[in-house]
Amino acid sequence: MERVVTLPFRTLLVAGCFAWGFAVWAPAMAQTSAPPVTFTSDQDHQNMMDQLGIKALRPGPSGNEKAPNHANNDESLANPYPNLPDPLTLNDGQKVTTAQVWWDKRRPEIVEMYSKYVYGRIPKDTPKVTWTVAATDHEMIGFTPVIAKDLIGEVDNSAYPAISVKMHMTLVTPARAKGPVPVLMMFGRAGFPSPHEPSPDEFDRVNAAWKVVLEQQDPSLKEVFAQHPAWQPVKATPFAFPQMNEDGDPPNTWQLINAGWGYAMFDPASVQADDGAGITRGIIGLVNKGQPRKPEDWGALRAWQWGAGRGLDYLETDPSVDAKHVGIEGVSRYGKAALVTMAFDQRFAMVLVGSSGKGGATLLRRNFGEAVESLTGGEYYWMAGNFIKYGASEATFGSMNPGDIPVDSNELIALCAPRLTFISYGIPEKGDAKWLDHEGSFMATIDANRVFTLLGAKALDIQGDYKTAKMPPVNEGHLDGALAWRQHDGGHTDAPNMKWFLLWADKFIEHTPPQ
Repeated sequence: MERVVTLPFRTLLVAGCFAWGFAVWAPAMAQTSAPPVTFTSDQDHQNMMDQLGIKALRPGPSGNEKAPNHANNDESLANPYPNLPDPLTLNDGQKVTTAQVWWDKRRPEIVEMYSKYVYGRIPKDTPKVTWTVAATDHEMIGFTPVIAKDLIGEVDNSAYPAISVKMHMTLVTPARAKGPVPVLMMFGRAGFPSPHEPSPDEFDRVNAAWKVVLEQQDPSLKEVFAQHPAWQPVKATPFAFPQMNEDGDPPNTWQLINAGWGYAMFDPASVQADDGAGITRGIIGLVNKGQPRKPEDWGALRAWQWGAGRGLDYLETDPSVDAKHVGIEGVSRYGKAALVTMAFDQRFAMVLVGSSGKGGATLLRRNFGEAVESLTGGEYYWMAGNFIKYGASEATFGSMNPGDIPVDSNELIALCAPRLTFISYGIPEKGDAKWLDHEGSFMATIDANRVFTLLGAKALDIQGDYKTAKMPPVNEGHLDGALAWRQHDGGHTDAPNMKWFLLWADKFIEHTPPQ
């Protein structure tokens, strides 16, 4: 006879609740723990085009001046959309005549348009970042002792453990500083600049230990070591003179330390990969739980800006740093990122924008060198998905062109006002290619000048508006105002402008270099 077991009602109730809870919880966990979508750059680009209803894009021009589809370098054809959006006119047509209207109305309008149509939105609830000093080293930069801290910023990924983001930054400050120092954060590879090496006695111990380990791995090496008793597996790094900048000056890091500044190397790739295939990883992928972006989601430039802001969060806690005088610097794509960082994060006090081109200081409306189509094609992942619309030749909404973009780089520079903003370029003859459209950046800088003036900052001392002002000769710096311009005679770098940047910034922040 089969035995029937009757469970108490309380037990049945608990079991039922558990089963119901598991039914609700399991799909949620499956969704949370699902692996990230894996796309190639082309697949991710096509996915965004499909979301936007774009069937075809205009191809971007070639940077090779001998190619049939080379970029335009004819100044007479460079301004097909000659009228720029006015940073001092509200969207409803009213003029901005006071600083209060700028801060209360116009600046938020420009930020909103850039977020929606150009660079994308940073999510409201980004994960917390916890900074840890991984190691501290006492080193020498040139002939100056410094303290170098290697830092890891771990992003909370508890909402989506499949993606891990660990930001990397190295802070270097003068060891003998008598107080907090201004710091220039620079986009680039992080790591100890000049690791302090073992003493001769310590090298002897290291080598003795290495030989023991090697002999254990291969006993025949004992005979080799006996034949070469003076040879050592590990040797001190030989002295080498530094690689000087193009103008013959010491490296930028030496100049900063010698001027009594500190610097922080911030690795943008540790925040977000510099390619389209990585858009479902990094901080963008983490926030999106491994799924592709939506049209208004942030691109890599804003992700790098967000990361730099989290780096500044740490610097604000470090007693060796004058947190009120932290700047941001970058060249080329990182020049774009530096300008975007300065524009959106008002805690940064100054910026050195090096050779930034389209998406940075150069006017998007200009048809000279790098084109909007370059940013809607190969470099689309720097921008919001919505930006791809401005390269569309066939779409459900028709077609769009650079003249349809509601903002331009004159307004991006204006968002930096009244803080210290230095626009830097080299010359094409040395490799700072025409592709970057130096003239277009100068025009944008000139037009942004009006906002600096409105906000009470001393502006550029150049006469005329963006249609009539003449770009200054090479090596003629205009560094008397909070908005500065200098085109040096070097190549694709801002290094020849570093000494001018430091002199300019020191004057405004009233910082005196050590004697």
